Amino acid sequence: MVSQKVVIKNPTGLHLRPAGNLCKVAMNYKCHITFSYDGNTANAKSVLSVLGACVKCGDELEFRCEGQDEEEALAALVEAVNNGLGE
Repeated sequence: MVSQKVVIKNPTGLHLRPAGNLCKVAMNYKCHITFSYDGNTANAKSVLSVLGACVKCGDELEFRCEGQDEEEALAALVEAVNNGLGE
């Protein structure tokens, strides 16, 4: 299992488009991917789970990846968030 914290930079947080982009990145990997935010855990491969977390600009998430391609998945997710998730 690998994990890393990232800060959401999108001015509007994780609304539908960036949440969908986050899920698209996560779905490219076989490992189990979750993130923790404000004491809750969400499935990064589920748009509804990501939207339900109500993540806003400046919030810190901790991604956790567990499985065969966990290192690659974590690197891709962190890069996607740092690049603004298509925004």
